[in-house]
Amino acid sequence: MKKVSRILVLMFLTAFSLQSCEDSDDIASPKDLQINNFIWRGLNEVYLWQADVPNLADNRFASQEDFNAFLKGYSKPEDLFQDLLNKPESKYPNGGAIDRFSWIVDDYSVLEQELNGITKNSGIDFRLSYIEEGSDNLVGYVRYIIPNSDASKKDIKRGDLFTKVNGIQLTVSNYQKLLLDSDSYTLSLAGFNDSGAIVLNGKSVSLTKTTLEENPILINKVISSGNHSIGYLMYNGFYNEYDDALNQAFSQLKTSGITDLVLDLRYNGGGDVHSSTLLASMITGQFKGQVFSQRQYNPKQMALINEEDLESLKERFTNKTNSGAALNSLNLNTIYIITTDNTASASELIINGLKPYVNVIQIGETTVGKNVGSNTIYDSPSFSKAKINPTHKYAMQPLTFKITNADNFGDYTAGLAPTFAQEERVRTYGVLGDPSEPLLNLAISRITGSASKRVQSEKGPALPYFADSKSMRRFGREMYIDSPLKN
Repeated sequence: MKKVSRILVLMFLTAFSLQSCEDSDDIASPKDLQINNFIWRGLNEVYLWQADVPNLADNRFASQEDFNAFLKGYSKPEDLFQDLLNKPESKYPNGGAIDRFSWIVDDYSVLEQELNGITKNSGIDFRLSYIEEGSDNLVGYVRYIIPNSDASKKDIKRGDLFTKVNGIQLTVSNYQKLLLDSDSYTLSLAGFNDSGAIVLNGKSVSLTKTTLEENPILINKVISSGNHSIGYLMYNGFYNEYDDALNQAFSQLKTSGITDLVLDLRYNGGGDVHSSTLLASMITGQFKGQVFSQRQYNPKQMALINEEDLESLKERFTNKTNSGAALNSLNLNTIYIITTDNTASASELIINGLKPYVNVIQIGETTVGKNVGSNTIYDSPSFSKAKINPTHKYAMQPLTFKITNADNFGDYTAGLAPTFAQEERVRTYGVLGDPSEPLLNLAISRITGSASKRVQSEKGPALPYFADSKSMRRFGREMYIDSPLKN
């Protein structure tokens, strides 16, 4: 179950001295006003950029009546939430915004499942691209198949393309309805012709969604190359329920006596900060007790923190799991990490947090650039699930903290650039975990000093990115706090 960290609970309770508009008993009784009151109250207290949003100022409303009138102006809680986020689009002529990642749900049980990798899913992890610049038509291509899913039993694999769903061309206006809103669908598969154009190949596959819990450890193997025994771990999400399984995977690598490690985070959108700390501690092991990362909250929250609480904002390298089991650490001084433009949040934290201590060799593409994280905020006096409002199930996942490494560096909103750049393209995907797969092959070549396999160039420009199955789900690029680690 998702839990608010001890430090935030303390701060919420201490800071619960807002103007009278914090008291939901003073708000008109309709449920939508209760929800809107919860949204404003929660964001006013914990939102990272609360001080930068005029409508979240403590003195914004002269009276309870003014506050109620403001809340009544929003018939949909989601609209109020979006309007209260720090999105000064006028400063970003290309449509960018400071806050790209806060979200709200009308059912917190779904949120809790998503944060643990449980979704209704057909089993294909895919990417969507524009078929060509200037077109609204989209093409999807499979990045990997989730084991034990419906797709794992069907004739579909990594690198397969699809342009139609249920016989309808995918477009920017219908992709959500066709791919997200349906529990079953049929994909019309396609491929590249000799000139590089995408054409239907006459094949199709029907898929059904099931409630699926994805094990983020997709591949864990050892590759022998010359006098190197190279561990390869493809890890696709920081879900704390799999921390023990991750520790067991490192036990296998350690027992195998690997000399080097390639950590593949190319499709890892992030997750639990503590799980990221555990993974960093498994990679190393020689830095127990030293700072891996440190968090900073908004000025209102930081003003409430005493010296003892400051320690709670730091994540330190550890030698034990949360359950108290010994970590299987590799004591490496160099780590090779594969990244793409889908690598985000807790994955980027691994890279940034390790850099003050070991040599991090990044292979592939520049990452997303998410140096901020969140907590689940419920409608209750402490914003935890204790004494939660029973009249609705809304919950928020707003950005509440910025995170830095031991050197206090965390300014990577433009992404973390690779040490050795190589773009991943669908036409040259290769088989994940195979030494000839382009990005893994490049990593192996840097380890062994041998020449990397020459990647055949695709004809024409790269397919312009539109979305992917993780970013289309709300938790796909998340970094959040769960229970504290025990050193």
